[in-house]
Amino acid sequence: MTFYDDIYPFYPLQRTPFIFSTSLLTVILVFLVLTVGFLLIVPGIRGKSRILWTFRILISLFIGAVIVALNFTSDWAEASLRANTTYKSFSNVMVNAEVGLHVGLYGINITLRGDPVVQFNETIDYNEMFVWTSSVDEEYENALNKGLPNPILYIAEKFTLNSPCGLIYQYRYSGRYASATLWTAFCCWLLANILFSMPVILYAGCMMATTAAFIFFSLASFSTIYNLPQCTFTIGTESFETDFSASFWLALATGLLCALIGIVVIVLDWLFPEKMREAFSVGVDSDDDDDVYSEKGYLNAGFLEGVSLDGVIVKGTGKEPQQISTLTVRFLFSQQIII
Repeated sequence: MTFYDDIYPFYPLQRTPFIFSTSLLTVILVFLVLTVGFLLIVPGIRGKSRILWTFRILISLFIGAVIVALNFTSDWAEASLRANTTYKSFSNVMVNAEVGLHVGLYGINITLRGDPVVQFNETIDYNEMFVWTSSVDEEYENALNKGLPNPILYIAEKFTLNSPCGLIYQYRYSGRYASATLWTAFCCWLLANILFSMPVILYAGCMMATTAAFIFFSLASFSTIYNLPQCTFTIGTESFETDFSASFWLALATGLLCALIGIVVIVLDWLFPEKMREAFSVGVDSDDDDDVYSEKGYLNAGFLEGVSLDGVIVKGTGKEPQQISTLTVRFLFSQQIII
């Protein structure tokens, strides 16, 4: 088969799933299992704390799932256009298609979908992944050997190491730093959940605020790709430039949510510390260093005859027990007093 009789050669397609990649699907399934497991515990919680506990767990799992999933999404920035362009090399055949560029933290997805999908007896529906690795030029050479359509090769060539646009350096390093700060935010999220189960609610609120700060750092890191002059992509007679997409705005919304939770927890813990500990079902630390118990009760004074308790001498008069209004008992290492 040749390119000159309107029949194009086929090659074994290894197309990368867009948006719902295998890693992203794994993250979603893991957090769904955790959510179902926690919801099964809800009926065993009594009282009004059930609603607060459920709400807190769902919000926390949502934040954790978003932070992890954002590392594997491919739509931090994207652009698309419809154009009438050449389809294959060494051919003048023009096709109507929609070309899309989707940028993630670890690579790019380039999509090409015909309008209509079937043209010249071939299905035009491509989705190719190029990862930010040291072998990005090798991936581009493999794309050439497979005979990918011209629009995909044109965009992929802009991200090679030898391209005058230098896009690979802008996107790769900004994506790496953004991913690193997101994983740091995930660690802070884990610490915040541990602290929420302890009587240190103030520190838990601080860790949630820290989680928000690292999410904002990741957004700032990814935004640096627009500090340098952007390379314009021209397909046929149309051109486009990338802009922020769904994952970027989702990260921003999650960061604002974490910041709001952290600030609210810090303020409420400062104003109503006891109620906050009661709301989160955690104990209250006692300020007393000694174990002291004071209560009313009946004692057999015969056991305490001649024993001094805080300056009070207890004398027994017979077998009848005496009532003591207030008795302070301290546990001493030298002797034990049984009440």
